Amino acid sequence: MADYGFTVLFEGRNFLRLLEGLMVTLGVSLLSVALSVPLGIALGAVMTSKNRLVRAVTRVYLEFIRLMPQLVLLFVVYFGFTRSFGWNLTAFSSAIIVFTLWGTAEMGDLVRGALLSIPRTQHESAKVLGLSKFQAFRLVILPQAARRLIPPSINLVTRMIKTTSLIVLIGMVEVIKVGQQIIDANRFQYPTAALWIYGFVFILYFISCWPISIAARRLEDRWKND
Repeated sequence: MADYGFTVLFEGRNFLRLLEGLMVTLGVSLLSVALSVPLGIALGAVMTSKNRLVRAVTRVYLEFIRLMPQLVLLFVVYFGFTRSFGWNLTAFSSAIIVFTLWGTAEMGDLVRGALLSIPRTQHESAKVLGLSKFQAFRLVILPQAARRLIPPSINLVTRMIKTTSLIVLIGMVEVIKVGQQIIDANRFQYPTAALWIYGFVFILYFISCWPISIAARRLEDRWKND
């Protein structure tokens, strides 16, 4: 009998289970993004401080998070903190902590670069208009920096969505884990199921990230024409 491996997608609840797994993945990534954006903006503003100690501390945080692989951070938080300090951390909360720390560091560096790219004359113009430093930041500097932030920040969002696939290694039942379960359960009846399951997972990730990139490109083009 021919092995029509793609039919495994439609056996029982397999198709729906993969979609449910995708919702778990997107839940972790989008919640992490929602927390990382405001924290990253605050961190980026702090990183432009003239205080050397403040800049040094934020730089150490940035470099530590950047140099440490996200998988290692997941293991440290989920396995290390739980056993060493007795913290009752679930896989979900551990993933949120790690990806928020990572997203905040990356977003902070993007914000820092965008803020420093604003010409000094914009600061001086705001001061001439009688704006306070906070008003100048909120009304003049931040809106201009936001336009420059769109492409790299959208790239960060898509990277976070893709990188959350690592949570399968701390036991979360997300889309890849569901795919593995389906493949294992059907390995005799559908020997080529892995090709179709992982191919479908690839499509799900593509569908999740592509609209974000399209929306960002259109927004960027619209701002260029303003």
